[in-house]
Parts: sequence; C-alpha cells; structure tokens
Amino acid sequence: MVDATPLKRTPLYDVHVALGAKIVPFAGFEMPVQYPTGITAEHKAVREKAGLFDVSHMGEFVVRGPQAVEFVNHVTTNDVAALAPGQAQYSTILREDGTIVDDCLVYRAEDRVLMVVNGSNIDKDFAHISRFVGDFNVTLEDISDKIALLALQGPDAARILQKHTDTDLSKIKYYEFIIGKVAGVEKVYISRTGYTGEDGFELYFPGEHAKKIWNALTASGEVTPTGLGARDSLRLEMGMALYGNDLDDTTTPLEASLGWLVKMKKGDFVGRDALAKQKERGLERKLVGFTTAERSFPRLGYPVFAAGKPSGEVRSGTMSPTLGIPIGTAYVPPGSAAEGAALEIEIRGKRIPATVQKMPFYKKGSRL
Repeated sequence: MVDATPLKRTPLYDVHVALGAKIVPFAGFEMPVQYPTGITAEHKAVREKAGLFDVSHMGEFVVRGPQAVEFVNHVTTNDVAALAPGQAQYSTILREDGTIVDDCLVYRAEDRVLMVVNGSNIDKDFAHISRFVGDFNVTLEDISDKIALLALQGPDAARILQKHTDTDLSKIKYYEFIIGKVAGVEKVYISRTGYTGEDGFELYFPGEHAKKIWNALTASGEVTPTGLGARDSLRLEMGMALYGNDLDDTTTPLEASLGWLVKMKKGDFVGRDALAKQKERGLERKLVGFTTAERSFPRLGYPVFAAGKPSGEVRSGTMSPTLGIPIGTAYVPPGSAAEGAALEIEIRGKRIPATVQKMPFYKKGSRL
C-alpha cells in the first residue's frame, strides 16, 4: 500500500528551487540533496570554509514545568541534571527493552528544556515520550511546524555569523547556546553544535524569518548552500550515527558504540534495566567503522562477513570526499570489532577485503 501522505516543505523550499537544487523526498519533506555545485564541492566548502544547511525538517519539543529536567532525564539516557542553563547534550531516547526510539539533542534553558529529534521520527517520538508526562509536573508541546533550523558549518562559520549578531560568539563553547539576535531576528537559539566535525552553529527560530536569515548569511557569497548529500558524507567521515542507518528500533546504545551517552548512575530512566542486563550478559554485536583497500563503494545494504560468517549489512557507506577512500559502518561480533580486524564486504557478488577502523575516519575537523 502506497503512503499517500503529502510531503511537507520547509519555509525555504522556494529558495532551494530558485538555486537549482535537486529536491528529493526525505523524512516526509521535499528537501535539497544537492545544488548545482555538486556534493563534493559542497562537502569541501564545509571542510575548508563554510556551508549552510536547511535542516528545518528536524523536530522540536518543548518541556516546561517545575519537573522539566526530571522528565527529560527519565525519557533520555544522558544526564540532563548535569547541564547548566545554556548547555546542550547529545542523547538517546529508549524503549523499555533498551532499543533506540531516536537520538536527540537536549537544550536546557532557564525555564524550559528543548528536545530536538529527527524529522522522520517526530510523531513516533512525541507519542512515546507523552506516555510518561502524567508522572511529572510538566507540559510537553510539539513546536516542530513553527521552527526553522539552519546549520552554518565550517572553519569560517564563527567569523561569518559574527557579522550578523551582537552576541559575542567567542563566549559560546562547544555544546553551549545563547538566545540572541541574528540578522535582526530576536530570540534565536544560537547553538555551537553540528553534524559535520567542523566548527559551526545551529540556529533555531520561528519559521517566518527563515528567508531573512538565509539571505543575510549567504549575501556575501562566502557561504555555500549545502544539501543532504554532503551532510551525509560529512557526518560519516566523523563517525556520527544516522537514525535509520546506524541506529534503528532493533539496536541499543551499547551495541551502537554510544555507551558514553548512557549514565547508569543518574538513577532510573526508560530502558535502564534492559541495558543493565545487556551489560551483564555481554554484547552480541557492535557498530564499527571500516574501510577497504579497493576503491569499491560500500553501499547501504551490502552484505558483511566477519570471520567468514554473515554479519548483517553495511549500515552507512560512501567514498570519502576528503580522504579519497571507501568508508562505512556495520554491526559485527565483538570478536571482530577491534581496530585492524578483517571483514569482507560483498559488492556485486564479490567479497572485498575490509578492515575495521577506529572512528572518526577524518581526524582534522576544526571541532576536534
């Protein structure tokens, strides 16, 4: 049965079309996968200068009330109580069985907590965490349709953004944010975060101001409009997980090499007991990065073999634009997860030798 749900558009859809972007369906939206410059040029621009992404398809939930921190602490794995107002963290949302509903960002403000989730998971995530609202003195609101999100990424991002804000960007450390003014627009979340490994900022603001801020940031010609294609190759070079590929509803954060997001000592949270049991019995598989000596493109879904036995499929894969080598991720047994371990990737019926490589693959990002 074909899903007849119409695709949504971000407030910048017309801008992308005018720029000649190739538009594709993604996460329920019509999104730009690349512009006429091409994915490789866009990728290079972010690594060397600055690129601007429209990621307004992402979802935003606001939690308010005297127990906002306690509530978000209960439905995520990281320790929200450890955040001071103005700080953010990466985290995961779990089911009771320890599997991942989604990965997310959590922002603690003075009077609220903002959760940012993947666009394809907005409805699922909201329904899941809503189940726990009644146990806390909080309100939970989905504001996804009201918010635009732009990501300005690259070593020149701070210099360029500083021209358009009176906020001193040097005072914002990595995974911190300030609510300030950008291009004359008030109450913008200016967050020093990103999905590229480069320095940069993610800007959250009401959607009606999207064109004004986009035009201000791109007016000088120093910023390259950048699509989903480069976003994917940039994040994979950094070993950053993508929900739907590296993470899904069958994986736990321990298996996905995201154990550092799980703060068992903070107290009870959804999925904690299941993860404790998984720790006790030991993992059966682990997400690893790999590369191949042959210049073969390891695409999503290609069969993977560890110690000669089937070990699932390639979860993410590309030819790294920066490094010029094939890179990818896969789940393998713990005995084949050590750096340097031998794997095989089946490409067009032929098994290609591969080697487990510690992530990130690219180790010179301006955010490292």
